[in-house]
Amino acid sequence: MPEQPDITVYIEALERRILGQTLLKVRLNSPFLLRTYEPPLSAAEGKRVGQLKRIGKRIAIGLEDDLWLVLHLMIAGRLHWKNSGTKLAGKQNLAAFDFATGTLTLTEAGAKRRAGLWLLQGELALAELDPGGLEVLSATFEQFETALKRENHTLKRALADPHSFSGIGNAYSDEILHAAQLSPLAQTQKLTPQESRRLFEAVRDVLIEWADRIRAQAGDAFPEKVTAFRPEMAVHGRFGKPCPVCGAPVQRIRYADNETNYCPRCQTGGRILADRSLSRLLKDDWPRSLDEL
Repeated sequence: MPEQPDITVYIEALERRILGQTLLKVRLNSPFLLRTYEPPLSAAEGKRVGQLKRIGKRIAIGLEDDLWLVLHLMIAGRLHWKNSGTKLAGKQNLAAFDFATGTLTLTEAGAKRRAGLWLLQGELALAELDPGGLEVLSATFEQFETALKRENHTLKRALADPHSFSGIGNAYSDEILHAAQLSPLAQTQKLTPQESRRLFEAVRDVLIEWADRIRAQAGDAFPEKVTAFRPEMAVHGRFGKPCPVCGAPVQRIRYADNETNYCPRCQTGGRILADRSLSRLLKDDWPRSLDEL
């Protein structure tokens, strides 16, 4: 799922292309994409784009008459910039937004249709889509620590909770915890002040670094290589590969459709964390340390 750095660079690329431009037409290839019916989608046509902003992991396009087009890409949704009037061919092409400068298309890989499109009237309606998570890049350490320790959860769960922190998901939470040298299963309310400070700085450093990386990779072009799995990442999606800091094999915890990756030497003192399914299956054969592994 595109997270804060990816969405930030998407918005910057869109600002260069559609800010001040008139939305000529909206074309839908999937009726399941649209999540609202009032105002009708046709109300957005002929309106000029006045601003763009990020709402958590959503992209909000502000139009004249206080209308807001909101896109949530979910896991497999991606944006593309095409020549004006590009046809919506194929099941993966869900929507097109036509401007004089070009056409913005929304695609979604796979059979599951999770991406969403909203047309809202007014700032109050827009605010209802905001989960309310803290924007760490504009927050103080005290605000961060308050949000972190409001409830007692694992660090992995807390960082990826949109009600606690804005725009952080599965991928960047792994990278943040590796940078902070903290276990994904450490409890928020048991962190020392020094560990909380280290985590605060790691969140800021990782989000800024990756936005810079994605921005530099795209250059003046529209960002087309938005992915949660990047070879330059330290641990996310790198199970079994060497940690770039210490060389230990990266480990994982699997649950449902998600996976947490971590370095046992840098983050857990050499301890292998129990996998929710495989460790139960292996029982006594499950390795509990790097030495046993």
